[in-house]
Amino acid sequence: MDWLSLFNAVLFAQTIQAVTPILLAALAGVLCDRAGVFNIALEGQMLIGAFAAIAGTWVTGSVAGGAAAALVGTMAFSAILAFGSTWFRGDPIVIGIGLNLLASGLTAFLLRILFGVSGTFTDPTMQDLPRVVLPRIAAVPWFNRVFGSHSVLTWAAWVLVAVIAVFLFRTVWGLRLRGVGERPDAAETLGAGVARTRIAAVLAGGALCGLAGAQLSLGSVTLFAEDMSAGRGWIAVVAVMLGRGHPVGVALACLLFGFADAAGLRLQGRGLPNQLTDMAPYVITLVALVVARGRRRRGAMA
Repeated sequence: MDWLSLFNAVLFAQTIQAVTPILLAALAGVLCDRAGVFNIALEGQMLIGAFAAIAGTWVTGSVAGGAAAALVGTMAFSAILAFGSTWFRGDPIVIGIGLNLLASGLTAFLLRILFGVSGTFTDPTMQDLPRVVLPRIAAVPWFNRVFGSHSVLTWAAWVLVAVIAVFLFRTVWGLRLRGVGERPDAAETLGAGVARTRIAAVLAGGALCGLAGAQLSLGSVTLFAEDMSAGRGWIAVVAVMLGRGHPVGVALACLLFGFADAAGLRLQGRGLPNQLTDMAPYVITLVALVVARGRRRRGAMA
């Protein structure tokens, strides 16, 4: 097997495609984490977004309608965590686990009720997300193969990395959000409104997870399959931890996981068992967690 031939334009294009839903969900996790809410419901929120995007597109006949349904549906679903962890003082970990289980069962139930099928729903008449073509990039064949066929949400995800970084570290509202997460008592004394800020952060994160779900179900395919988030939300949680809540660090962690996912798909075509290649992103996740834990421990000892 020629291993070097794996590193071609197709691999990098697949990496970018695989990164997008993870990155959007991880950015949602960053907002929640900075506000002091550890959101492990990213998996369930992404799944709700994927279903809502397909349902909205099917009902309205418009991709924009599907994206809007994903935003509204996931924000409504996220309200359970937002209000449950603030007004009702629930444990966000427990609520998050419950939401992940609820999302899996609810989407499977609605799939049967709305579409009369189980497992997978697709409609060949539905359109996928629009593609962004940059003329100067398209003029160079190699760059065109890597960057020339991605959805609008792929580009939006990377723009959002910069936007959220500027928001968190260069604006008064971002400073207030971080203050709520780091020193909630002091923030409350200064009138920041801890509960209100956390609710806003979780709902904004829900919107990002809705976009992540829309990318899953409308990005490269137009279908919904039960549990199609397939652990991406959990990987996003790990990316938030590895990136230490900074959008740029989180984006780099997502690139690592996206590369592992894309490389696994490429290796399947080279004859490796799919059970082995499917493990790649999760093995990388475990190794990255161990390495990060070791570095933090050495830093604490120093």
